Amino acid sequence: MSLGIRSGSYGSLEKQLQQINGISPIQTGRKASKMLKEKDRSLNWIFKFAGRKKVGMLLLSLISAVVFVWVLYVGKGEDSQEGNSVQNISVNESVSLSNSPPMITMTTAMGFKTNLILPPFPPRYFMGYTLPPGHPCNSFTLPPPPADKKRTGPRPCPVCYLPVEEAIALMPKFPSPSPVLKNLTYIYEENLSRDGEFGGSDFGGYPTLKQRNDSFDIQESVSVHCGFVRGAKPGRNTGFDLDEDDLVGMEQCRGIVVASAIFGNFDEINEPSNVSEYSRKTVCFLMFVDEITEEYLRSSGKMGISKKVGLWRIIVVRNIPYTDARRTGKIPKLLLHRMAPNARYSIWLDGKLELVVDPYQILERFLWRKNATFAISKHYKRFDVFTEAEANKAAGKYDNASIDFQIDFYKNEGLTPYTEAKLPIISDVPEGCVIVREHVPISNLFTCLWYNEVDRFTSRDQISFAVVRDKLISRVDFHLTMFLDCERRNFVVQKYHRDLLLKLAAPVSVALSPPPPPLPGLETLPEKASVRRNPGKHRRAGSRRHRKVVAGNRDIEAN
Repeated sequence: MSLGIRSGSYGSLEKQLQQINGISPIQTGRKASKMLKEKDRSLNWIFKFAGRKKVGMLLLSLISAVVFVWVLYVGKGEDSQEGNSVQNISVNESVSLSNSPPMITMTTAMGFKTNLILPPFPPRYFMGYTLPPGHPCNSFTLPPPPADKKRTGPRPCPVCYLPVEEAIALMPKFPSPSPVLKNLTYIYEENLSRDGEFGGSDFGGYPTLKQRNDSFDIQESVSVHCGFVRGAKPGRNTGFDLDEDDLVGMEQCRGIVVASAIFGNFDEINEPSNVSEYSRKTVCFLMFVDEITEEYLRSSGKMGISKKVGLWRIIVVRNIPYTDARRTGKIPKLLLHRMAPNARYSIWLDGKLELVVDPYQILERFLWRKNATFAISKHYKRFDVFTEAEANKAAGKYDNASIDFQIDFYKNEGLTPYTEAKLPIISDVPEGCVIVREHVPISNLFTCLWYNEVDRFTSRDQISFAVVRDKLISRVDFHLTMFLDCERRNFVVQKYHRDLLLKLAAPVSVALSPPPPPLPGLETLPEKASVRRNPGKHRRAGSRRHRKVVAGNRDIEAN
């Protein structure tokens, strides 16, 4: 039984089948071989039970099945290659991101090649992980503080770190999700307008209060002031200018950055310790200094032509935008993502601190294990912004009138004293000398807005932290975590400022003065030579010699 021949613009189905089998239409009248007859019979038998439409659906189903199997195979292969090497740790990650839509070339049963362009895969994000049951860090609790009445101030406490090798293996392959915000751009203004209400600078711009309020309106794409407003690229003719080789070097930092700064030759450089060989090769250690500090480092022989001091790469900043060294230090502290645009994670340390734990262990403990994108320690003693402001005024940290003006402004915006109603937020006051963060759009926006408050108001960033944080978390799920100050003191050691170190190192000189003249009417007699019963023994340190006084003058001695 055979199918009837239908005419059409593309020829009959029988002719197409004959061409596929290598038989020209001219040969159809000839006697076919036994093998060709069997093929024709099998095809005719298939088409007997499936019409043209069903055959097309069969082919589409076959193609879909092949595509589905291919996606599963590729996805499984990627997961197996990119999975963490640490065993028994559950990592949650979504499907991967492809730069271009995948293309599959298939050959249909009819002999035609078809290129299938699949839709792009959704982005792949790091969604956190959990340590296996029974892991010591799961049940780790802080021991009670030692009962030492002589030492009541802040002190370090134990922290459960993973071994360096495990922490390195757990570094996420993909970034954390940035809620709502996907594209963050920065405002560039060559001609600055100083018509704003108050605050601002040539370096940070002069945003109006309306621009400030709009910057907290989180959308998919946001453009904000974030320093370096007068230059097409941060570090070039913007104020806070950097050498070209330093800019290129920071662009090559694609993993972890540990950064610090010393301005005004205020601190000594502290060399990190307990750093693994892998971290020495893969982590960028950046120390920002001004020209005064650079001159000291060269004159003291601590820095040569290599611009290296131990692990630190010394980056000299020229055209400092502020006269206040503390305010200048907020630029690398909060705007590091602008100078190292390709870095994924950073750890900021104030210049007085010495790092004593490997950077991978710190990031694993305070970011990756917590599934956080920003981590900072709370103040060891104060947790209320109003209390912090009064402490700054009492210590003379800044002009009191400026602090009062900033606090009153925040009050009018709705800032209230800290209470337990804010839980799970544990404090409104950070100990801002250490910042651990991931460079994703939402955390970059947070530090930009925090810097803008420092630029507009006082340089005391601990006062403005809670305002920016609360405005941000009221709009998006910003994964910010605050940890204990004693945990911070576990991985950094606080040193004295350089001026105090010089005073402590100075030798103590004792000026010898002549003995005072005797009192009127008081006559002293020469002391008798002391005779030791045992020459081998020395007189006790606590013993004293008394002068003999004549009997008539005893009342004078008693007075």
